[in-house]
Amino acid sequence: MNRESKRIITLFISLCAGFILLIGYLSYFQIFKAEAIRDNQYNKRLWIDEEQVLRGSIIDRDGEVLVYSQEKNSQVERIYKYDYLYSHIIGYSTREYGKSGLEKNFNSYLINANRNTAINEVINLINPVGVGNNLELTIQNDLQKKSRELLKGKKGSIIAMDPKTGEILSMISLPDFNVNTLKDNWGEISEDTNSPLINRGIQGLYTPGSTFKMVTALSSLKYHEDENIYNCEGTLEVDGYIFKDFNSTGHGSIGLKEAFSKSCNTYFASLSLELGHDRVKEMAESLFFNRRIPFDLDTSISRFPEREVGKTDVAASGIGQGRIVASPLNMLLITSAIANDGEMMKPYIVQRVISPQGRDVEVFGNEVLGNISSQVDISLMQEMMKDVINNGTGNNARIRNVQVAGKTGTAENASGKNHAWFVGFAPYDDPKVAVVVILEEEGSSGGSSAAPIARDIMIYALNNIKFRR
Repeated sequence: MNRESKRIITLFISLCAGFILLIGYLSYFQIFKAEAIRDNQYNKRLWIDEEQVLRGSIIDRDGEVLVYSQEKNSQVERIYKYDYLYSHIIGYSTREYGKSGLEKNFNSYLINANRNTAINEVINLINPVGVGNNLELTIQNDLQKKSRELLKGKKGSIIAMDPKTGEILSMISLPDFNVNTLKDNWGEISEDTNSPLINRGIQGLYTPGSTFKMVTALSSLKYHEDENIYNCEGTLEVDGYIFKDFNSTGHGSIGLKEAFSKSCNTYFASLSLELGHDRVKEMAESLFFNRRIPFDLDTSISRFPEREVGKTDVAASGIGQGRIVASPLNMLLITSAIANDGEMMKPYIVQRVISPQGRDVEVFGNEVLGNISSQVDISLMQEMMKDVINNGTGNNARIRNVQVAGKTGTAENASGKNHAWFVGFAPYDDPKVAVVVILEEEGSSGGSSAAPIARDIMIYALNNIKFRR
């Protein structure tokens, strides 16, 4: 073979390799990257499509319209019926400041952009569909209003959920913002030190305090450490640090059930030391600490320390203090799983995507994320949470003629003002609603301030919601 032939073959092989690499890259891009780039709120292509599409409506579980679009003077106008009420759930859609909430995460549905192939993407660009799909939510508008009314004047979040299905019934975060005046007030809103753009229910991370004792107790039951009787003297010294119970008052000789009901810090600090860092961490991670909860909106990841630093750190973790932070949604999922006999349901807020002709484009149903513990242990947890309401720190969550179960939490944090927590569910024998309430820097106990709010949410939900069972 002469030199000229070798050059031709080398060139041919190089061209073939180049084409193979190009095809490989385009295939990778189409399969793994195209959807993310297409849905990016800074993609100008999307805005070209949207200017020719009447964006779909969003309705609540009972069919009440929350958001819709109309054409006015050859311009598409987005109408948000409620100024503040859905600023974190539905969010906003603007050219200037992008998108948030469902307007961002379900954008391709709302503008009816085809999700299938690159060829269809070209078709959509040339001849886009004129009307977008509608979203039906699991939210009940009246309960959403009630939640905001109960939280008014405070910082924090309330989330209500059907523990048997995963449907989010209401979700409120305060402070919030007026979606209809967002463009005029963007500077003030974005620079507000109270962070009104953050959905505290799913993006806020807080020291969970005594609500985390659900996790420690589940770990204890799994490893049979609950059988130990502990003599509570009101304080416990660990490597020079003093752990205290309320008013440093001792509870005497107690076991797990009474310690959980009375929310005894020294018991659970001691218990965590017996269990050890790895066992509590294992239980926490099985309950979605250190991993993202799958959800229709963007969530933050709850954190449990990856490694043990010292005995004080281990003891603090048992009472939800130290380096642990949790989202309210995460603590609600744990509560809901206990209510649902151990099955943790995937939370969701969009029930259906409906075409402009009224047909179902996509229906989102119940999905089990996993079973968190044995039936025996879950039954004991349910009993302990019932005892919190009847004989412990959660008596302010009682409902006449309805048995409630729950857990209070009072979490210390760097500001010096405690966060007040309550998680719970009702009715005890047939749970229909589970609730989390977090009052940021409330300065009072969860039992005194968060529990009454949760009680009112549960009462309203039980009396006004048509549950889909």
